Amino acid sequence: MNNLIFHKNLCDELNKTYEQKDKRYGSSFSHSYKKYGKISALTRMSDKWNRLENLMLNPELNNDKTESLIDTLKDLANYALMTVIELEEERKKELPF
Repeated sequence: MNNLIFHKNLCDELNKTYEQKDKRYGSSFSHSYKKYGKISALTRMSDKWNRLENLMLNPELNNDKTESLIDTLKDLANYALMTVIELEEERKKELPF
C-alpha cells in the first residue's frame, strides 16, 4: 500500500476513534480546554509523550495487554488535532466579522 493511501486510512481510523471517544467521554477534551486553556492540551499530550518515552525505552512494556506504542502515537495525534480544533475556534472568535 502506498504511503498516501496508508495516511488516509490512518486519518480515517483517527476520526473513528475520535468519534467513539467523544461519545464515550462527552467532549471532555474540549470542556477541559475551555475551562483551563491551552495548558490542558499540553498536559494531555505530555502524558502521552511520557507514555511514549516509557514504551520506547522499555520495549518489554509494548504489548497488546496495555496501550501499545502505536496506540499511544495515535492518541497523541488525536490530541494534537483536537488542539488544532480548539485553536481554530478561538481564532474564529477573534475575527472582526
